[in-house]
Amino acid sequence: MPMRTLEETIAAAMDVSDMELLPFLPYILQDFWEIGADPGTIVALIRKHDNNRERLRVLDLGCGKGAVSVRIAAELGHACYGIDAIPQFVEDAIQKAEQCGVGHLCRFEVGDIRERIRECGGHDIIILGAVGDLLGNSLETLTALQECLATEGMIVIDDGYTDDSDNYRSQASRAGMVLVDEVVFGGESAMKKYDEEYFTLERRCLELIGRYPEKQNLFAGYIRKQQLEYDKMRSEIVCSTMVFKRTT
Repeated sequence: MPMRTLEETIAAAMDVSDMELLPFLPYILQDFWEIGADPGTIVALIRKHDNNRERLRVLDLGCGKGAVSVRIAAELGHACYGIDAIPQFVEDAIQKAEQCGVGHLCRFEVGDIRERIRECGGHDIIILGAVGDLLGNSLETLTALQECLATEGMIVIDDGYTDDSDNYRSQASRAGMVLVDEVVFGGESAMKKYDEEYFTLERRCLELIGRYPEKQNLFAGYIRKQQLEYDKMRSEIVCSTMVFKRTT
């Protein structure tokens, strides 16, 4: 199977079925700084498992607008390197890091993380937040990320799955890693968050329909797809943040 183009990987990660929508994503998502992974959860997990080590090197793959990296830098003082394929998101991340006073700790660049991980070695913490199967299945993903990981490092993955985490455990074992912790996002607060996010996305898409009536089907289709995705997260998909470490 040929390797997907960068645009195709962006579309898959952002739940976009029509490539024509990609240029409009920054507008649709302008109200969101946090896209996908929850920064507070990740910071708490790092605190719990980093053995009180200071000034660690963090690699944030698919960093979006930098919410996770900026929070890590601000609260833990670690040096963060974020990579994302959407230029506007990277610009927003750089600006936010400066606004929060951690520009000296954060570096953000536009790139294809499938290529960049071949060049990034020795990181103490690797974060892969809500990018789907961009690096392959769970075994392929953990195997690829280990090439960038320091000996005593940890990998933090934010993902959704439809069964229990046994698959991740078994695949982690095959990759020479172990799932050491997991936080599942759910309950009333999650349902409220999903509703707020959906209505915000819907509002921005309706604005675009007003501006570009000839593209009504494009934006209406995206709204329908997002409604289906949020319905799945409410009833079928377990949204989870997991921490992996090497077994030896």
